[in-house]
Amino acid sequence: MTELSARAKASRVDRIARVRRRMDDLDVDVLLLSLGADLPWLTGYQAMPLERLTMLVLPVDGDPVLVIPALEAPRVARADEVFGVRPWSDTEDPVGMVASMVAARSPRIAISDRTWATSVLALQSEIPGAEWITGSTVTSPIRAVKDTFELDALRAASQAADRVAARLQQGDIGLIGRREAEVSGDIGSRLVAEGHERVNFAIVGSGPNAASPHHEPGSRVIGPNETVVCDFGGSFSLDGEVGYCSDITRTVVTGEPAGPVAEAYAVLLVAQQAAVAAARGGIAAEAVDAVARRIIDDAGYGDLFIHRTGHGIGIEEHEDPYLVAGNDELLRPGHAFSVEPGIYAPGQFGMRLEDIVIITDDGSSESLNTVSHGLAVVEG
Repeated sequence: MTELSARAKASRVDRIARVRRRMDDLDVDVLLLSLGADLPWLTGYQAMPLERLTMLVLPVDGDPVLVIPALEAPRVARADEVFGVRPWSDTEDPVGMVASMVAARSPRIAISDRTWATSVLALQSEIPGAEWITGSTVTSPIRAVKDTFELDALRAASQAADRVAARLQQGDIGLIGRREAEVSGDIGSRLVAEGHERVNFAIVGSGPNAASPHHEPGSRVIGPNETVVCDFGGSFSLDGEVGYCSDITRTVVTGEPAGPVAEAYAVLLVAQQAAVAAARGGIAAEAVDAVARRIIDDAGYGDLFIHRTGHGIGIEEHEDPYLVAGNDELLRPGHAFSVEPGIYAPGQFGMRLEDIVIITDDGSSESLNTVSHGLAVVEG
């Protein structure tokens, strides 16, 4: 078990303090965290999706305690100054244990969004009269604004992914004559070799499959003169803390691109770079989406841009803030998100260009992915 650095531990303590301040603002008496990303964000422990209950009991004041199956307790990195651990055996009642820790008679409880329904219903039965809200109401706005440790983790993850993308663009990852699934596995193994603790996804969509944004790599053999969309990322751990995500997309072409492909990519590049430049503190998330969409629309490809421009990123691949029409949330320092417009011509070709971007302290945007944004020709 990797030892947690003093800096990572201080970051975790600060997160708990910020959560408690928001709980106080929302009149939440206790936060209950089970499955999902909030638990590892605060404790460093990723709960397995077992039928046995795992739950962090975090009161607005008082000591937080992680209630955990005894057989899982050895997997918890001890951090007694951050939270306590209460293992339970198979003959004990963990629901009753958690209920006994919720002291208020009619408390207002926030519970993690992905808690098993069986656990939620059992707790509601044990704690009558309580008011229940989703845990993300408390945690999501805080998780969206990364602290300096988290930003450094995202930078390290992005730099590692860049090294893999550079190999792809240089032709070191063979494409022509290989199945998409083979290339996907190759990219994934390189992510691990570059320091990721696990691969979250490695999309490889070639030829007509490139027009499917979330294509599942399969048995199709990549041929010459095709676009190949490679969208990949994993979790990268810094200083013993829970992993933070990388996410990058680069499109390459196996041979000189045909006129329609080159023309569409030129538009995509301008749209992506303009959206990155538009992202800054005080600008609405939807405005960044609008910048990319307007450029692609004006060039006649509007119907072929079929998804939002970006999503937040942290210990999850997708989290707040989302760059999409209708989200008027203002970007602020510490926000981290993807900027990834795409153009998809069904049955013909597809392309996407993605960087992870953060809002810096002065309100400007910083792209964490710096590997070439051009349409690389890979003939091998």
